[in-house]
Amino acid sequence: MESRSVSLLLNTLDLTTLFVFFTCWWGYAFYAQYNSKRRACLVSVLHQFRLAWMSRLLRRDNRIADASVMANLERSSLFFASSSLLIIAGLFTAFNYSEKALGILSDFYLLAPMSPQEWEVKIIVLVAIFSYAFFTFTWSVRQYNFCSVLVGSAPLATERGIEDSERELYAMHMAQICSLAANQFNYGLRAYYFAMAFCGWFLGPYFCMAASVMVVAVLYRREFRSKTFKTLSRGLVMKSHAS
Repeated sequence: MESRSVSLLLNTLDLTTLFVFFTCWWGYAFYAQYNSKRRACLVSVLHQFRLAWMSRLLRRDNRIADASVMANLERSSLFFASSSLLIIAGLFTAFNYSEKALGILSDFYLLAPMSPQEWEVKIIVLVAIFSYAFFTFTWSVRQYNFCSVLVGSAPLATERGIEDSERELYAMHMAQICSLAANQFNYGLRAYYFAMAFCGWFLGPYFCMAASVMVVAVLYRREFRSKTFKTLSRGLVMKSHAS
């Protein structure tokens, strides 16, 4: 009877940990997306800079530098996409070392040691997280490809028969696609952050819950309160005054 009650307690604690983990992840994702449309943050400020970039791109005929910047952005997404595949391969390898890993982690686990089944379930969850990150980063790569096509087909500065309103609309479309690609990149990075928080569960559920809350605090500060965000905001204000 006592063993059954302990098992039930652990199952309840595991479910609570999963609930806290996914609430922190999805809850912050919803909060960040909702507030990015209503207050200044890294996402909204960078979109304004992308809009300015695309507007200036249409005023020059030499766009080699723009293509280089676009390629650098694409390479960043490709790097994380390939890294996700390597991590997934490593996680599948971890299935064969469950007994050795459990022997090491048992000295740090706060409650009862993990069973091989618990180890495998946690590995599967990590595989799912990095699979999501892989698909997110590859979609970001494709969107940067679309933006490169738009840059290549953009009207030249010396091209006649195109009104300023058409150029502004085209610049808005290019900036929007570029921002969508950047947002997907951010979602993938966010998955990496929360995957690190989930790894705390191998030491105990309380580590995972605490790490999830810490990740939310770090992400919030960087997107809404960081020095980088404030500096970019001041640059945006200076640009608007100059124009």
